[in-house]
Amino acid sequence: MYKTPEGKEIFIVDGHTHFWDGSPENQTNLQGKQFIECFYAYHNALSPPEQLWEKSRFEKYTEDQLYHDLFVDGPDDVAIIQSTYLKDFYKNGFSSIERSSHMAAKYPDRFIVNGSIDPRDGNKTLEYIHYMKENFDIQGLKLYTAEWNGKSKGWALNDPAAYKCFELCDKLGIKNMHVHKGPTIIPLNKDAFDVHDVDHAATDFQNLNWIVEHCGQPRIDDFCWIAVQENNVYGGLAVVLPFIHSRPYYFAEMISELLFWVGEDNILFGSDYAIWTPRWLVEKFWAFELPEEIKQRTGVDLTPEIKEKILGLNAAALYNIDVEDRKAKLESSPVLVAAE
Repeated sequence: MYKTPEGKEIFIVDGHTHFWDGSPENQTNLQGKQFIECFYAYHNALSPPEQLWEKSRFEKYTEDQLYHDLFVDGPDDVAIIQSTYLKDFYKNGFSSIERSSHMAAKYPDRFIVNGSIDPRDGNKTLEYIHYMKENFDIQGLKLYTAEWNGKSKGWALNDPAAYKCFELCDKLGIKNMHVHKGPTIIPLNKDAFDVHDVDHAATDFQNLNWIVEHCGQPRIDDFCWIAVQENNVYGGLAVVLPFIHSRPYYFAEMISELLFWVGEDNILFGSDYAIWTPRWLVEKFWAFELPEEIKQRTGVDLTPEIKEKILGLNAAALYNIDVEDRKAKLESSPVLVAAE
């Protein structure tokens, strides 16, 4: 629980975290090495100096480290772990649902684990959706459209094979689609993360929630024009938020545009752990004020009430988290007390 300098307790849902293994032992090839090194470059470029990690810890961290960074040193109340397999790059997957769920089962009130799919695998993917729902009761998926699969270097949300998957998700009650639409990670292709296919999928699957992680960066304007038309499209602030430290005016421009177009009810906090840890992000976000020039130009403000929505209440609504009930459970959790 985050307690503001004013003494108010804020319920935090970290909508974009990972439990990954990018270690050399898990890397299949040069591409696996390039991928984790690109993540590490983002970590070094956008983090405060006191928040930098050694590369070995960044590549693979323990369950205890993750728990401590999110919930003991960090302010998170609930963390949503996103699965990303990258099977062409990593022997056991980069961030697999099985590994994350094994860890999360120890702290059921703290974690929500989402699955991941690759529609290019055809009927096997439909079977895998059933497997994830039956074994892990998933509420959402992480969709990584630039993932390699043999000779294929990406897929689109409006591919016919993808639509079959979304039809099944709708039927099974898997409602939250977290789509990576953001900066390119070496060696993936920039165009495979283009945001325009969100427009098709969101229109055709109104019962699903489309959380566009990273808000389409560097195509944030395109994302805003899509999101303003689709009330089932959301913006995830992972990667957007760290600019609050390194380029605060740039962050002010982005968050003001998101508030104007996407709206305060459709923006979600995400730390992108372990690229960044949530404590400094939440602290800086709570203290952040929009420059007067931007407030006058856009007509929006970043009030404490809006910050509280973004930091947890919006995601809680998507994942049917009863905030007051969850607070009570966490306050009396013997696992939490033992861990701290």
